[in-house]
Amino acid sequence: MSGTGGSSLQQALSELLAVAARAGVAESAARGEALALAAALAESAPGAAADWGKAVPGGTTQDFFDAAVRGRRWRGAPTAVLTELIASGSPEKAAYAEALAEIASAACTLGEPTMRVVGNASVAAAAQLQAAGARQVQVGAQPSTPPQPEPVEEEPAPEPEKSVEELLGELDGLTGLGRVKQEVHRQVAVLRVEKLRAEAGLKNATITRHLVFVGNPGTGKTTVARLVSGIYKALGLLSKGQLVEVDRSELVAGYLGQTATKTAEVVESAAGGVLFIDEAYSLTAGDNGADQYGREAVDTLVKEMEDRRDDLVVIVAGYPEPMQAFIAANPGLASRFRTTIEFENYSDEELTDILTGLADAADYELVPAAVEEFQGILAGTARDSSFGNGRFARNVLEAAIGRQAWRLRDTTAPTKDELRQILATDLTEVPDEDRNERGEQA
Repeated sequence: MSGTGGSSLQQALSELLAVAARAGVAESAARGEALALAAALAESAPGAAADWGKAVPGGTTQDFFDAAVRGRRWRGAPTAVLTELIASGSPEKAAYAEALAEIASAACTLGEPTMRVVGNASVAAAAQLQAAGARQVQVGAQPSTPPQPEPVEEEPAPEPEKSVEELLGELDGLTGLGRVKQEVHRQVAVLRVEKLRAEAGLKNATITRHLVFVGNPGTGKTTVARLVSGIYKALGLLSKGQLVEVDRSELVAGYLGQTATKTAEVVESAAGGVLFIDEAYSLTAGDNGADQYGREAVDTLVKEMEDRRDDLVVIVAGYPEPMQAFIAANPGLASRFRTTIEFENYSDEELTDILTGLADAADYELVPAAVEEFQGILAGTARDSSFGNGRFARNVLEAAIGRQAWRLRDTTAPTKDELRQILATDLTEVPDEDRNERGEQA
């Protein structure tokens, strides 16, 4: 065990909380997501839970793995607080993203990190920095000299909010998703005309803004939900435009009666923006329908949607068939979710574009042979409902980054190209370290 992981994480956490305070972010929210991100990145490292606990007073091993589950969604996407800072045009968004990247770097000091942890951290840091337009931070590297305090600068003015056209341009720039883009453009046209009619004093039909996203994992549902939140804000339909992403565990409490309070608190945090509920059907699934806790969460959600109908949009997501059953399970849901957008699996060409894009964002380069190797991997991979699509590409890159680091372990002074380039063998060859973890003969 490293023995220093807790202190390193604690230092990175302190720096992040300082940025959060300047940005007006609640300390509990920033602390919670930072610790969850660190746990999600380091969960495969032996001894990581103990080192993580040093930065969490009273933190247990179970707390570590619970946090890891919550933080996995941020391995390839900006955290909830960062998303809100970006949506509001906060001048602290870049500094907060850089602080999150340092949290990712600190995760590499927890326990005895594997090369996969390094890969996870590199991709996660790049996701935070890219979302905020911030500089790259070298993940896993320890400074040779103590960091010096940065000179005090005047607080920069908030960046101008993005227009509908700019946000639709970002949507159109995403890989694939042709049908999704068409439907979002259609929704925007309908909502824009509805707004103009209201301003002209004309009557409007009741048009629900809530959406159902159906599709397999990793097909871009969260990314599109984030853009939709910004588009609705730019249209003047939402006051803040933040995205709050949750699943059943964040809506349902352990005791009857507490779930209503917990769900209402989550909805309140999303007021003015978009509440995105992943695998929403888990609230109503089961052999005998929804359990009493799930029913309580759904009933509370329906009531909150009605009470906040002028400044809240809810997007529910999951596999196609279970989502149909979810909407049909409650009349209040059926009346509010009338628009379903289907996310199709990515093609091989699109997945290759996603992989190379993720690599570029993390300042890596796949050599042509590595791209060909990835296409070969895709050809031999089944595309059933468990296929991860974009997540599959991200997982491949994370593993490749770890293998590249292992390959360069004995290179005293690697060149910049050697540090950037991912070779074909990095996509498939199993390092000795990984073999030993799996109990294989090295």
